[in-house]
Amino acid sequence: MVALYNSGRYAELESRTHQMVEQFPAAAFAFKLLGGALLMQGKDALPAFQKTAALMPDDAEAHYNLGVALKNLGRLDEAVASYRHALEIKPDYAEAYHNMGNALKELMQLDEAEASFRRALKINPNMADSCSSLLLVTNYNASLTPSAYLAEARRYGQIVAAKVGSRFSAWRCAPDPKRLRVGIVSGDLREHSVGHFLEGLLAHIDPAKIELYAYPTQPDEDDLTARTKPHFAAWKPLFNLNDQAAAQLIHGDGVHILIDLSGHTTYNRLPLFSWKPAPIQFTWIGLPATTGVAEMDYILGDPIAIPVEDEGHFSERVWRLPESYLCFTAPEVDVEVGTLPALTSGFVTFASFNNLAKMGKATIAVWARVLQAVPDSRLFLKTKQLKDAIVFDATIKQFATHGIEKSRLILDGFLTPHRTDHLATYQRADIALDTFPYRGVTTSAEALWMGVPVITLKGDRFLSRTAESIAYNAGLADWIAVDEEDYVAKAVFHATHLDRLATLRAGLRQQVLGSALFNAPRFARNVEAALWGMWQNHQGVSNNSKLI
Repeated sequence: MVALYNSGRYAELESRTHQMVEQFPAAAFAFKLLGGALLMQGKDALPAFQKTAALMPDDAEAHYNLGVALKNLGRLDEAVASYRHALEIKPDYAEAYHNMGNALKELMQLDEAEASFRRALKINPNMADSCSSLLLVTNYNASLTPSAYLAEARRYGQIVAAKVGSRFSAWRCAPDPKRLRVGIVSGDLREHSVGHFLEGLLAHIDPAKIELYAYPTQPDEDDLTARTKPHFAAWKPLFNLNDQAAAQLIHGDGVHILIDLSGHTTYNRLPLFSWKPAPIQFTWIGLPATTGVAEMDYILGDPIAIPVEDEGHFSERVWRLPESYLCFTAPEVDVEVGTLPALTSGFVTFASFNNLAKMGKATIAVWARVLQAVPDSRLFLKTKQLKDAIVFDATIKQFATHGIEKSRLILDGFLTPHRTDHLATYQRADIALDTFPYRGVTTSAEALWMGVPVITLKGDRFLSRTAESIAYNAGLADWIAVDEEDYVAKAVFHATHLDRLATLRAGLRQQVLGSALFNAPRFARNVEAALWGMWQNHQGVSNNSKLI
């Protein structure tokens, strides 16, 4: 049975363990194997792991597995309770601290999540996943200065580098190519923020200059996957390969440039980049922050998102595109902008559809000031975390501490599977309010396309300068606040000049479609120039590596 699990024959294992638990209903190990088989197939493993925990109440792993199943079902508070139970039995259970940290992050308990990841690393200093998760969560609350963040990121890079047997120093790619072979490593080649920024580029990149190879890191595919697959010369999944095998595959493909589209987000495969399977490697889109991986040559930015004074924030060298480092793919859906809702509702609706983890204490305090300064206004929050009753109630309480009544909040946790319906929701918003320190990116681009301008706050690092880049490239530099006082003042000004706001709304989609933020053909030329520039730079300065 264990051999079936280790060999990945999960369907066969499920069938056999079903038979076993029917024959031996008190066999805890059989229920454990059944739960594992179901979990690895993306099925509901909760009943099996509940039975395991009931049969083995003093077994830490049984409660840990129960926590995993509960978290997968979105029952986050129960998952945390199961992880805590496992830790009561086994206080040095690093994996339980790690997974509890992820659940706490989704419950918006960011300080507790950070502490949980740090506890996992104290127990196991070489736990790369916890180090990566720690880096991600600190972006939400800016608990680290840029220099401290870089130090933590380099720590991650050292952890993954120590697990590399022998990194490549010679490559199989053509030394004088007519077109560059460019590999893309991502778990988000689908209906996802990354996919929405990537799709337009793929459609307009010149196949005579660039040959694209896809290396998806997870199996889910959808309509966007189907639309983008034809733009790749090869599609080679990595999700069943370990880091060494994945790096060997990419190296064998003779890739000139390898692109990471994840950073420290879900489905990343940053450790394989430590093997250096391609002579040039860079990170882009996934997370606007350094990876800390020494073998990552560049991070892609632009003059506003990464000004010269911020170059010391990265382990990578900065490569700037001349305009925006992002280009959002204009949605091919029939959704009109609509008239300004405040003209008929009688009140202004501020909105944010960002991940609720980005809505930190400072953000809530400033948004509350905005609501207090604009009588009868509402705040519309739409994000999947609000499906959780605990998060929903906690959000109401957080605003209540600032004197904002529940009636001033519109909270929506339902995410429609249809993008048309999602975008149409912006028709209910007058003004979008950006989060900080972690700014919105996809939500800001969507809002602008739907005619909803975004008030954002000037930042001090890549993560918080992305919004400045978006606003400047969209022709909305005057919507960037220099500080919190200015943020509130801008919100009040625009909320009390509705005719001006209505005029901006009516023409905003055409305005942004003509900007660098949506001009995919122009963006594709900029990216092509960057790729060839990187290659020429490598050929000109590389003295200690070779092509074979």
